[in-house]
Parts: sequence; C-alpha cells; structure tokens
Amino acid sequence: MVAGALSMAAGEYVSVSSQADTERADLSLEKKELSRDEEGELRELTQIYIKRGLEPKLAAQVAQELSEKDALEAHARDELGITEALRARPLQAALASAASFLAGAILPVVTAYLVPVDWVVPAVFGACLVFLAGLGTLGAWAGGARLLKPTLRVMFWGAFAMAITTGIGAIFHTQV
Repeated sequence: MVAGALSMAAGEYVSVSSQADTERADLSLEKKELSRDEEGELRELTQIYIKRGLEPKLAAQVAQELSEKDALEAHARDELGITEALRARPLQAALASAASFLAGAILPVVTAYLVPVDWVVPAVFGACLVFLAGLGTLGAWAGGARLLKPTLRVMFWGAFAMAITTGIGAIFHTQV
C-alpha cells in the first residue's frame, strides 16, 4: 500500500508540476506582451469580454478598469484561465493522490485479511466491485448526475483493470 501511495503521489506531483511550469511560462509570456504592447493587450481583453456577451463600450470599460487594477491578473484569468483558486499545486495534488490511494486500498486489504486464503482472490474481486459501485454512486450523487451510468462505468473499468492485472499475474505464474 505504501509503494502504491508513493507511486501515485510521485506521478501526480510530476504531472501537476508540469502544469505549474506551463502556467508560469504562460504568465511570463503574457507579462512580456503587456510590457511590449499595452494597447494591443487592452484590445485583446476587450474582445474577450465582447465574445462573452458584453456590449463593446462596456467591454472596453471593463477591460480598462481591470487593466488599471492589475493587467496581468485580468489576462491570466480571462485570457489564460489561470486563477489563484485553480492554480496548479503539485504538493497538494500529490498528498491528495496518496491519501486517495490509501483510502481506496484499505478496503480490499482488510477484505483479504478477513477471508480464508483460498477465498482471497474472489473475495477481493467481489468486494472491490461493491466498493467501486459505492464510490461510483457517491461520485454521481455528489456531482448531481444520474446514478446508474457513472456507477456502471466505474465498476466496468475497475473490473477491467483487475482482469488485466490477473491476466498479467497468470502469464508470470503469480497472483497479483
């Protein structure tokens, strides 16, 4: 479980760090563009607001006022989609991924511990499907979606992953 949690955390950290690098590069480029062509950037921001439904005069006024307050922040948010609340946070993502892995792994491990050795594989497989159904249903409910399709999707892909893992174990004459 520790190895799995660390692996998930490391993968998440690397992935979100790459996203953070991209955000920093985009912000750096935007900062250069603002210093080189302030008026052009103001026109660009105005066009963004027009495309979002503001009348041209109001869009120009909004762009002007936001640019006077903090032009880079306005462009980051409205042109690049980068906000402080949604910025990439690699360490936070890594910790969340590790915690999620541990939370998900504990139930099959407890199941394996509680059943006789001869029943471990089918019991863990069945318990995992039940747990996945519960998680799929919970996720759909939390997101306000219909319950059946997301639940079946989570169960299908979970069963698929377990079947592939079992198949790989069979190829190497081991249980995984």
